[in-house]
Amino acid sequence: MKTESKDTSLFNTVMVATGIFLSRIAGLIRDRVFAHYFGNSDAADAFRAAFRIPNFLQNLFGEGVLSASFIPVYAKLLAEKKFDQATKLAQTIAGILSIIISSLVFIGILVTPLLIDIIAPGFQGEKRELTILLVRIFFPGAGILVFSAWCLGILNSHGKFFLSYSAPVFWNLIIIITLLFFGDSSTQNDLATYTAAGSVVGSLLQLLIQLPFVIMIIKHLRLQFSLKTKEVRTVINNFIPVFFGRGVVQVSAYIDSLLASLLPTGAVAAMSYAQTLYMLPISLFGMSVSAAELPAMSKVIGPHEQIAQKLQTRINNAIKRIAFYVVPSTIAFFLLGDIIVGAIYQTGEFTAKDTTFVWMVLAGSTVGLLAITQSRLYSSAFYAMNDTRTPLKFAIVRVILASVIGFFASQYGPLLLGINKLYGTVGITAASGFSGWIEYKLLKSTISKIIGKIGLQKKYVLYLWVSSLIAAIIAFSIKIHLHYHPLILAVTVLPLYGVLYFFCTFIFRIEEIMNLLRMFGLKK
Repeated sequence: MKTESKDTSLFNTVMVATGIFLSRIAGLIRDRVFAHYFGNSDAADAFRAAFRIPNFLQNLFGEGVLSASFIPVYAKLLAEKKFDQATKLAQTIAGILSIIISSLVFIGILVTPLLIDIIAPGFQGEKRELTILLVRIFFPGAGILVFSAWCLGILNSHGKFFLSYSAPVFWNLIIIITLLFFGDSSTQNDLATYTAAGSVVGSLLQLLIQLPFVIMIIKHLRLQFSLKTKEVRTVINNFIPVFFGRGVVQVSAYIDSLLASLLPTGAVAAMSYAQTLYMLPISLFGMSVSAAELPAMSKVIGPHEQIAQKLQTRINNAIKRIAFYVVPSTIAFFLLGDIIVGAIYQTGEFTAKDTTFVWMVLAGSTVGLLAITQSRLYSSAFYAMNDTRTPLKFAIVRVILASVIGFFASQYGPLLLGINKLYGTVGITAASGFSGWIEYKLLKSTISKIIGKIGLQKKYVLYLWVSSLIAAIIAFSIKIHLHYHPLILAVTVLPLYGVLYFFCTFIFRIEEIMNLLRMFGLKK
């Protein structure tokens, strides 16, 4: 099979990134509207904590796990022209998921009070009761989104990236409409309930948008339940360690939320606001590259030496694309994060003080931003080689470190520094970022022993950091001399920062900016 060209790989990445960008922009608009009505209130804490619990189900069985366990097997069958077997595999996985997810949704609704006691023990009284109600509303929507992730796996394997990653726009749209329709006439607790119901409706719409295109690919779609075929057993064998790997990651997120629930009101909501922004570059640049590369890496066939060489080339090219965008994102969050946060959230109940606090939490998160985005690609490479256990082991190491360091940083850091205990939230996110670097080092070292040396060249990384810092210092100097609402500053300063960064990388002749110029016909 011919090696996929750089142009095709870049095009697929752009399609994924564009879909993610649209859905993330819709998500930011959703969060801005949410912040307008809820701010950092008890209802906001309850809603954010409640959403995490059924979201656990979605993340365990959804995109991450299906991508790692299902896509490599399905894509390899397509590469080997075994289309009938590929169809049967897709139908069987859908059938198995339908049984498992329906059961877990039902059980989850029944045991919700117990889950609240485990996940948010700091919630009491009316805040706890609201969280229980919201979790029970959210659960069916999370189950629906698992099947949306199954659709994504089918579409991605057939090179149709844009639709699956832009479909969440419709989910966000329904939530936004719900907030605007009920926002001015409801109490915060009632509005939280209506918004949760709107989320379920949006989940169904997200699935229905993709399903017709999946049916066009898998004609006569029907559920199957046989576990006899080798491919199904391979997916299940891959699924188990990935399931626990994703579970470990989700446990880490819940430990962070638990620690935040022990802090004063606003900690859980602030962490959620910051995470929305923090996930933007991870999704746009880490996830988009990894998602585009996983089917391509899974389709690489041949002798071991040939596979290793092709994977090494793909990873080294892809890692440069990730760093080209993540390095300036990191600098922007550190130096310009206040106008980013304020532009999105500072309205209504969300004040300038909230903006500063969320900026600090966001800065803590970005400590490990570059490491975590690269780790996603390395994990995808292991999945493409049907090794799902190695990423699991290193994820466990990261979670243990993040939990231990996060506990001490959040509970004792403010005491030692003599500051408000609420700022312990920053210690939680910084601990996760630091632990991300440990996981990155372990993944990189291990995969290098299998396929050869991988990673970024020091000169390349240096040019990216220098370009980012030059652009950020100029943008920061302008920001501190302008006294406008963050939204106006963002429209003024952030585009300037981006243009300056691209200009500097062009001066340094960075390969990625040259590829972009060629793709848009601006350079031969």
